[in-house]
Amino acid sequence: MVTERSPKLDKERVVDTALRLLNEVGLDGLTLRTIARELDVKAPALYWHFKNKQALLDEMATEMYRQMTADARIPPDATWQERILAGQRALRAGLLGYRDGAKVFSGTRFTGIEHAAEMEANLRALLEAGLSLPQAVRATTTALLFTLGFVAEEQGVWPLPGERREGYDVEERAARMADFPLAAAAGAEVFQSFEERFEEGLRLVIAGIEARYGAT
Repeated sequence: MVTERSPKLDKERVVDTALRLLNEVGLDGLTLRTIARELDVKAPALYWHFKNKQALLDEMATEMYRQMTADARIPPDATWQERILAGQRALRAGLLGYRDGAKVFSGTRFTGIEHAAEMEANLRALLEAGLSLPQAVRATTTALLFTLGFVAEEQGVWPLPGERREGYDVEERAARMADFPLAAAAGAEVFQSFEERFEEGLRLVIAGIEARYGAT
């Protein structure tokens, strides 16, 4: 009788399983015990690879970043404005591919240096546009934080593409806030047209960098 062996348990398999489960159970439901059950192993087996859930989230965010940069394909001669647009669009698209993607990505630490090449190119482009290194860092991190915050709010309404949470009926909200006409009308802008609003927000960030630092 031949016994079928399970695939070798390694970091890559654990992370792939965790990312797949994330879309099913969300960040709150993603526990090491849940992942171990899916892998048909005991939870302690995961501690050989990840000392705690945060270490796993760090690796998950790193893998998400690898996938995002593979899709970004920023030309070497791109301007700093083009780099911000392409990088943040790729980040948003990548985060939207996972339930609670923005929450997973926020506050994590990359476990590799895959991000260094893009970071170097972005900072160099900003320095060539006349910024100092501290200013370039503030410019790039402001764009990053805008995207993370925007997607976190977007996923509060649309946890996954095509899956809308209850409680975001714009007309019902407007009726409840009829005594506050401006706030009532704002709902149509706050909870809809995310693609258009994201693009406009990025343009505002870029315009702010240009105006504040005189970037060309």
